[in-house]
Amino acid sequence: MVLAVTLVGGTLLGVVLRRRDGVLRSAKAKESAVDFGESLGERATLVQFSTAFCQPCRATRRVLGEVAELVPGVRHIEIDAESRLDLVRTFDILRTPTVLILNSSGNIVKRASGQPRKADVIAALGLAVPPNVDGMSQHPDGK
Repeated sequence: MVLAVTLVGGTLLGVVLRRRDGVLRSAKAKESAVDFGESLGERATLVQFSTAFCQPCRATRRVLGEVAELVPGVRHIEIDAESRLDLVRTFDILRTPTVLILNSSGNIVKRASGQPRKADVIAALGLAVPPNVDGMSQHPDGK
């Protein structure tokens, strides 16, 4: 009986954790006026915490790099979690990859633990990047 309860409990916990993997969620209201060691993007910044042997970090780097190239004024910064433990503690990073989406003021708008989907990152940028009010296209090709 105890074994069955343990098995069911472990399975449920695994399912819950798996469903949260890479999901972008609203961040607690925490100012991020800290020095990441690099300048922030003009309109938004995608901050990725990684480690050397993190396999999903490589795919996340590729996705965030593509999104940063797609949206003008957005910058991707990758932070080595092992060498920046001060930032890991400040932002409560518990695993890699962890992604923080910052607005132009450097405030955290969304965060994800695990590998986020490209579509989710683009959608979250909609909250971080203010709408273009001058009537010009946001795409560098004018499309």
